[in-house]
Amino acid sequence: MESQNINKGDRNKIYFLVIVIAALIGTNAYLFFKDRQQSQKFVTVTTEKDKLRLEVEKIEVELDKANALNLDLNEKLVDEQKLARVKIAELKVALQKGDITQGELEKATLQINELKTFVKNYNVQVNQLERDNSTLRSSRDSLENTVKSISNRASNLENENANLNAKVKTAAILKLQSADIIAFRTKSSGKKITVSKSSSAEKLSVRFNIVPNDLAEKGHHNIYLRVFDPAGNLLADEDNRFEADGQEMQFSHSIYIDYNNDNSNYVIDWSNVKPFIKGIYTVILYADSNTMGKAQVELK
Repeated sequence: MESQNINKGDRNKIYFLVIVIAALIGTNAYLFFKDRQQSQKFVTVTTEKDKLRLEVEKIEVELDKANALNLDLNEKLVDEQKLARVKIAELKVALQKGDITQGELEKATLQINELKTFVKNYNVQVNQLERDNSTLRSSRDSLENTVKSISNRASNLENENANLNAKVKTAAILKLQSADIIAFRTKSSGKKITVSKSSSAEKLSVRFNIVPNDLAEKGHHNIYLRVFDPAGNLLADEDNRFEADGQEMQFSHSIYIDYNNDNSNYVIDWSNVKPFIKGIYTVILYADSNTMGKAQVELK
């Protein structure tokens, strides 16, 4: 009877131990799975944070790429980009926190998705602006080329016109057709007598006519004479000056003639303030700043 009571007590102890062991095993299992879930949750949160940080950096790079185009953005685009930059800065701060809840992650994810949508639309507008600018640049370059071409044509025409005017001016120059010089003296009666000796000569008379020229201007023309003695000295007053053939010169005498392109004969008399000497005298005639021609006479 006593033996039965002992066995019954041992069995109760054994049952108790089994229950305690089972409880310990259950507790350990609970703690193990709980700790595993927390670890998995921590890993998941960390991974999610890294992914979101990467997405934020991508969005920032897209905005930087748009700025690198150096476009003249309108006020609306500038304001939108500023707001996006502020939101990016806030997200960076939030994702750098050591502890972040799942709810905060979900909020950040939503904000990042909104930013991605914004950047997509923003880039569409920026790209359209770049295309518009490219079209304007092409139009501007085309216009500049057209203006340059027109300017070159105008310059060429101006040069051609200047050359034509120069040719016309050259063609319109009065030239001597023939010219003769005689020496003479005047008698007391006023009659002019032709002489050939230098000792009796008082004046030189230049008689000439002009080559017919339809392009020459009709009307008054100033004719200049330059007289050179046999020694080659110019016989002229220091104050008598004019321009011809691109330089300033002294002249011996000048008169006006009335040119009508009618083959008229003209006469210019020149008095020498010094006695004539033996030898050849040369007279060069000028009109309208150009040389007309020359003639000579020999005095004995």
